Amino acid sequence: MKSLLRNCETRHRLSQSCEPFLQRIVLRTFCSDTITSACPHASSSSELASLSVRPYDEIPGPQPIPILGNAWRLLPLIGQYQISDVGKISQMFYEEYGKIVRLSGLIGRPDLLFVYDADEIEKVYRQEGPTPFRPSMPCLVYYKSVVRKDFFGELPGVVGVHGESWKEFRTRVQKPVLQPKAIRKYITPIEVVTEDFINRIEKIKGDDDELPGDFDNEIHKWALECIGRVALDVRLGCLGDALSSNSEPQKIIDAAKFALRNVASLELKAPYWRYIPTPLWSRYVRNMNYFIEICMKYIDAAIVRLKNKNTVDESDLSLVEQILAKETDPKIAYIFALDLILVGIDTAMCSILYQLATRPEEQEKIHQELLQILPDPSVSLTTSHLDQAIYMKAFIREVFRVYSTVIGNGRTLQNDTIICGYKIPKGIQVVFPTLVTGNMEEYVADAKTFKPSRWLKESDNENLHPFASLPYGYGARMCLGRRFADLEMQVLLAKLLRSYKLEYHHQPLKYKVTFMYAPDGELKFKFIKR
Repeated sequence: MKSLLRNCETRHRLSQSCEPFLQRIVLRTFCSDTITSACPHASSSSELASLSVRPYDEIPGPQPIPILGNAWRLLPLIGQYQISDVGKISQMFYEEYGKIVRLSGLIGRPDLLFVYDADEIEKVYRQEGPTPFRPSMPCLVYYKSVVRKDFFGELPGVVGVHGESWKEFRTRVQKPVLQPKAIRKYITPIEVVTEDFINRIEKIKGDDDELPGDFDNEIHKWALECIGRVALDVRLGCLGDALSSNSEPQKIIDAAKFALRNVASLELKAPYWRYIPTPLWSRYVRNMNYFIEICMKYIDAAIVRLKNKNTVDESDLSLVEQILAKETDPKIAYIFALDLILVGIDTAMCSILYQLATRPEEQEKIHQELLQILPDPSVSLTTSHLDQAIYMKAFIREVFRVYSTVIGNGRTLQNDTIICGYKIPKGIQVVFPTLVTGNMEEYVADAKTFKPSRWLKESDNENLHPFASLPYGYGARMCLGRRFADLEMQVLLAKLLRSYKLEYHHQPLKYKVTFMYAPDGELKFKFIKR
């Protein structure tokens, strides 16, 4: 780390003392521009670059051992790390090795390169083309393209896939989920679902206003009910009193959670499942098969409803119906709906509610804001109400900064690239640990303080690097469902915090990685009517 800092200081002094022409060459040499034959920097400064750019093998990181490489670190009994501790591992790598760390020797997969420099992250993002490769869920790709090619065929969906096929599919489905006007019409449907959720809370909380420890499952039910209403224009019945563990909605939740929460285990540990059907892989396939089977019943019902409608007004159609009305191949709507349901169940609300319950002063600020916006809590929410909930939305963004829902974003490099003064070869998977960079003083002023006000307009003068905290990613691969996720969170918080006080009176919860980065333990909140 010290040698890397000295290298950076040397470059800085050189850039100050050289003539302007040489200064431009030096600065360009150490930028993260892709090295190709067309790169104007490569030819003009090739001699200087050959002396200054360091080889990939010199990047610091944990040293692999013969045969097992670094994969042994994730093995049971002898390993150093657990998959659920990826957040801690990411922080530890930065503290021990510096702003760029190489994790090599992972059996059956490319190296992972951790980059903790927000300026370098920005350069990598800004230079990417229209079809960036995001290194995520190869097990899901294998399931779609090999195990269930009979169902998916040449339609990959938008989750875990890359290239031109991903671009074409996303282009055909993105209009109804990205247009703000299209999103606004779902405020009332989500509000109705949320009111049913609050009624459910009233029924299941104890005489002391405390909720049962498995309240996270209730949040997942609410999330699935919202997705069903928005995507399929149907109420799935997730919030009913008689919903059993054997019911179809609960089985959808369980199957989706199992599939998503075991992605890290399937990918970061030795991927024997690619060659033999391991027990974990077999369960993954069974859960995905069941997930598809049950979801298809509801999607088929949406298709029947669309065919039976006398007039087709786009404003009255669900997301899936809008796609069905325009596409000749109904499979596109099938696969898009499956992707929405799969990734939409495991929500950030567990983390947000926990942070609210343990930060009463911040919660009170939001309550006071909502009192001004909604003097009468029975009034239906509108776009205007949510637009005014500025501090509430700032709180959500601050939770995402400090306790990012994902450990990091990333890219699989499509060309040789210079990052932090090292030449990184094509094919390396680069990880941008937003959980770490979002908490670095270098990029966020007073980073260790939880301060939602930093996101308000009057705080524009604060140091806040735009690429330090990107919970939804960036560019073409930015989360497609982010507007719906934001809408769901805003509606739920507005309805809850206007009329309830949220408390937590147990041992502090640590965070761990499942699919999301979330509190690990029972969410025994108290919901106290105001």
